[in-house]
Amino acid sequence: MAETSTVARPYAKAAFEYARDHKALDAWSDWLGKTAMVVANQDVQKLLSSPKLNEERKVVLVLEVAEASVDDAARRFLDTLSDKRRLAALPAIAEQFERLRAEHEKRVDVTVVSAFELDEKQQQKLVDALKKRLNREISITTQVDPMLLGGVILRAGDTVIDGSVRGRLNRLSEALSA
Repeated sequence: MAETSTVARPYAKAAFEYARDHKALDAWSDWLGKTAMVVANQDVQKLLSSPKLNEERKVVLVLEVAEASVDDAARRFLDTLSDKRRLAALPAIAEQFERLRAEHEKRVDVTVVSAFELDEKQQQKLVDALKKRLNREISITTQVDPMLLGGVILRAGDTVIDGSVRGRLNRLSEALSA
């Protein structure tokens, strides 16, 4: 079977384009996120693969468990996924949808891993510097990893900036042993 991200790509793109054109990005993002969380559950995946349930019942079940209200277009989208036996791809579709939305809104989520808790002033300084460098709106999430010793590791999409003491020591060790 094809890789899930490959299968999800055209569906995510179609969903994003529809939601963007109909100014419904928030609504589509909401119900896609809810249904994706439900479908990601292993028990639900077993249920969805059961031949005892028809495709329409699977969609109803996912919507009921997710407590998601959808419009007619969203329901047709889910029905299409179900008919093509692609409901299991919903988590990947939701992820790619969010990536397309972030790109459209010129927004990026950044994870900052530091050795110590960052105060509000330090976080704002990082946000301002990243906003300038990446030319995007920044949404920051912080994590603490005492194993870093000092410094920070920044993750923004595929970009990783390792400014940690541990990273510097590793690079120094590699340079000395080469």
